[in-house]
Amino acid sequence: MAKIGVQMMVLREYIKKDGVYNVLKKLHEIGFSCVEVSQVDMSAENVSEIKKSCDEFGISIAALSAAVESMIPGIETLDTHFDKIVSDAKILNCNYLRIGMMPFGSLGSLEKSIAFAKKCEAYAEKLEAYGIKLYYHNHHVEFVKYDGKYLLDILRDNTNKLGFELDTHWIQRGGENPVDFIKTYKGKLELLHLKDYKIVEPNFENVDMANDFPAMFRAFTDVVRFAEVGEGSLDFPNIIKAGLESGANFMLIEQDDTYGRDVYESLSISKNNLIKMGFGNML
Repeated sequence: MAKIGVQMMVLREYIKKDGVYNVLKKLHEIGFSCVEVSQVDMSAENVSEIKKSCDEFGISIAALSAAVESMIPGIETLDTHFDKIVSDAKILNCNYLRIGMMPFGSLGSLEKSIAFAKKCEAYAEKLEAYGIKLYYHNHHVEFVKYDGKYLLDILRDNTNKLGFELDTHWIQRGGENPVDFIKTYKGKLELLHLKDYKIVEPNFENVDMANDFPAMFRAFTDVVRFAEVGEGSLDFPNIIKAGLESGANFMLIEQDDTYGRDVYESLSISKNNLIKMGFGNML
């Protein structure tokens, strides 16, 4: 059965403060049994603590994160730490690696983007020998069009082994209906991010409406928010149904910003809403 879990990027500050073991223990207490690891320092100590948590709390690792090439000096990448990344996946009984985003240097040019996709494809083929699948996670920038076709679709059509981890919020922000768009990736989709999309009231407090048009316009347009699952406008019952029909094995709750609300509280709200929708058996 497909599982709903948590994308650990949202807990990065808690991990720095409390340690990865205590964070996973807390997630277990809230009621989650599956995580995707992202923005966690994969030191030997942390890998050991993740393994210990999985064994003690019955947590499964949906996917680990792996950059193909570095945008930030010093991070582990498939270019520089291939054997280490594979070893971590084996230790944690994980069969998926996911690329969080395309390097900025590969954006802004169709040729550069396709070259990056080809590099991902080469690593996907190499990882297949180890029983590991490689996936690419989208944002809104991949909905730029070249000759009338979305860049994300171009990446898909220029690869074979590479899979795609679709993100519901970024699909919506890119201008597509997540339910319909997910269906177009059937067979290429085993990882899915559950992230809601919300429009809030504009905040004109402390804005000089008469004399500062740029500030007024920013307040008017800066109303798109990330939200707990079920608290925004996305149709998650049908999103999850489309995900299951399209082959998703893991669906990860992710909220890039909680706007001052405690992250554990936000995750609990998402979990409780999913239970109300009838998906408690997937937690």
